[in-house]
Amino acid sequence: MDNKILRKLFLGFIQIHILHHAKEEPIYGTWMLEELREHGYEMSSGTLYPILHSMEKDELLTKAESNVNGKIRKYYRTTDKGEQVLAEAQSKAYELFKEIKD
Repeated sequence: MDNKILRKLFLGFIQIHILHHAKEEPIYGTWMLEELREHGYEMSSGTLYPILHSMEKDELLTKAESNVNGKIRKYYRTTDKGEQVLAEAQSKAYELFKEIKD
């Protein structure tokens, strides 16, 4: 299968995963990279950070900065809009996979 198609598909999954975790608690980039690796996604910070910035620009995430050991860490949380998008994505995915399973 074409890698470009899989990349687009996986980027959507990754965004849903980000929204899920950012809804539960504030997340930051290196933590999210490790979380994604645990699920089999190998990506660099050069791929993840543009996704986070894009999601912030689309008002799906908000960002707060905190000084951690002398370094500024950016924490992301899901916005109300992000929670709505997540709920719709979860619902659609549930219905789709339920149909495929049957």
